[in-house]
Amino acid sequence: MKYLDYYKVLGVEKNASQDEIKKSYRKLAKKYHPDANPGNKTAEEKFKEINEAYEVLGDPDKRKKYDQFGHSMNFQNGMDFDPSQFGHFEFRGGRNGFSDFFNMFFGEGGINLDDFFGGGSGTHSFRTGFSSGRRSMRGEDIEAEMQITPEEGLEGSEKTFTIRTAAGTKTLSVRIPKGIPEGGKVKLAGQGHPGSGGAPNGDLYIVIKFKEGKYRLEGNNLIQKLDIMPWTAALGGEVKVQAPDGVIAVKIPAGIQTDQKIRIPGKGYGRTSESRGDLFIQVRIMNPRYLSDEQRRLFEMLKKTER
Repeated sequence: MKYLDYYKVLGVEKNASQDEIKKSYRKLAKKYHPDANPGNKTAEEKFKEINEAYEVLGDPDKRKKYDQFGHSMNFQNGMDFDPSQFGHFEFRGGRNGFSDFFNMFFGEGGINLDDFFGGGSGTHSFRTGFSSGRRSMRGEDIEAEMQITPEEGLEGSEKTFTIRTAAGTKTLSVRIPKGIPEGGKVKLAGQGHPGSGGAPNGDLYIVIKFKEGKYRLEGNNLIQKLDIMPWTAALGGEVKVQAPDGVIAVKIPAGIQTDQKIRIPGKGYGRTSESRGDLFIQVRIMNPRYLSDEQRRLFEMLKKTER
């Protein structure tokens, strides 16, 4: 029988953390998943090896016993050894999809490594062989990004979303919760990559990002642009503005300049009134495209006063 180096299978060092092992496993499982490699026997065998390695290294207790066994025998990957040196074994043909090596040390009826390290010996039996079918495994989760405008987030909205998975392209309806924050996630259960061997599908997580619409989002503050005429900017006045909560009257201070902002407290973005930011009205001074005769005469008079 050959000794299997599970660390080599997952491409990690022997001192790798559990998080590093999990990260490497997920990356390799996604790469070699049978649904992503239809008809590819090499990828299917690799997928089985990856799952077997993670079955051991992903379990701290099994990993500890595996490390103790490998260290005590100073085994190298692929090294042959005689199972009979660890006792007498009765082969009973298992169907769990794992190798003889795994079944010998971690399968039902295999060697009790606790006894082995304690010096025990005796007669053991273990299952060998594996099913020709796939091992049952839950599908991988998917994360995908969706861009919405702040007004869509303020109101809560329903949008359609098209995504390509190992099972093909599908269009889904996504309900955006009112006040969802930047980077917030919407979970669509069972819409991830398909599972194998009858296991359930993974989930789809929609990560929300904001694009500029009527408003621009900065933290929990909303920036809204407002065009005003030169005489309003020079003299000041009051302008009606359609804000998130309805029409409000905004006072324009005399002498305001382009890109200056007017703050409206508590009228910004958020789930609740307590968490909402502020609304900032960003002014832009616009010259009229067409002038009446009276307006032209007045502008000419203003021009004469220029120093």
